[in-house]
This record gives sequence, structure tokens and C-alpha cells, in this order.
Amino acid sequence: MSVVLRRIYEEDKILGGHRVLIDRVWPRGISKEDAHLDEWIKEIAPSSSLRKWFDHDPDKFESFKESYQRELNENSEASHKLNELKEIASDNRVVLLFGAKDKEHNHAVVLKEMIEK
Repeated sequence: MSVVLRRIYEEDKILGGHRVLIDRVWPRGISKEDAHLDEWIKEIAPSSSLRKWFDHDPDKFESFKESYQRELNENSEASHKLNELKEIASDNRVVLLFGAKDKEHNHAVVLKEMIEK
């Protein structure tokens, strides 16, 4: 199983594999052609209220992680999409693309962990 995290703004070389944008909002300044996406899954991004509360504060990350996992588990559409990614990752590399500046404290880190479980 191979799940790779990449900040979409810093990608200097396009990685092969199943490329998925996992943000709710399209990243500014990135064209759809330049993103080279296989899919954009908005449904698995954190809710706007959770994202705003978290505000990428490292001190809130553990609480954010728990709340975000709960959101994913309680939302049937998000759970379904997450299971699809797990299925794809069992045979292929999955590249999770995100816009957050903090590469260690964001929803992509949580998703990667959930896919690899």
C-alpha cells in the first residue's frame, strides 16, 4: 500500500499514481490542467466549521484529528469515498493533494493514516 502526501503548490514533479485533491475548495492559482487530477473528492474534506475552528493550530491537532475522524465515520458519503481510496491504495499509489501550508498538522495526514489502517 502506498499513500503519498503532496502540497499541491510545491509539487515540482508530477507523481504517478491515482491523484486526488482532498480539499473542499479549489486551490487558488492552480489550473485544472496543471493539477493532473484523477479526481477531486470534496466530500472527505473536513467540514467548514471544523476547519475554521482548527485553523491549523498544532496545539489543536489531536482534538481536530478525533473530530475529523468522527465526521468521516458518521457521514456515509465520506465513508464510502474513503473506502474507495483504501481499495485503490491496495493496488496502486494514491497521491493525496492538499493546499495547507503546514505539512504535519492537516487533514491529509489524518486521511493517510486512516487509509493505511
